[in-house]
Amino acid sequence: MKATFAAGCFWHVEDLFRKAKGVKSTRAGYIGGKLTNPTYEEVCTDNTGHAEAVEVDFDPNEISYEELLDLFWNNHNPTSLNRQGPDVGIQYRSSIFFHDESQKQAAQKSKESLDSSGKFAKKIVTEIVSSPEFYNAEEYHQKYFQKHGLS
Repeated sequence: MKATFAAGCFWHVEDLFRKAKGVKSTRAGYIGGKLTNPTYEEVCTDNTGHAEAVEVDFDPNEISYEELLDLFWNNHNPTSLNRQGPDVGIQYRSSIFFHDESQKQAAQKSKESLDSSGKFAKKIVTEIVSSPEFYNAEEYHQKYFQKHGLS
């Protein structure tokens, strides 16, 4: 099964999900914008509408979609609009791109539960939208932390 998340720079997000038991593969890429097959340089202009994201291929018998959602929520600030840490721009937004109705419902339920839990002082701004076409990032972005001994 596939799951797609955007939570800031895709290097960290890819590394996080790649290490999770039950995740078969990950791909860093771009999603949710108006250009076909954008480049990193185009996405960095903040004019394409794409988010840096990670597509996760997982085995639901080993890790559930809800467990992936927990990893997502607990490893970035979902109350920060279009920024994570020092990275600022629409490409760094917090987004869940669902692939079917059950993912949509699970994502909405988890967001509502977390929002009402009081864990965050501000309201969660994460968007939950249908997954449009995902474009692979350039090869040098794939498994970036692993390639550079940071994982």
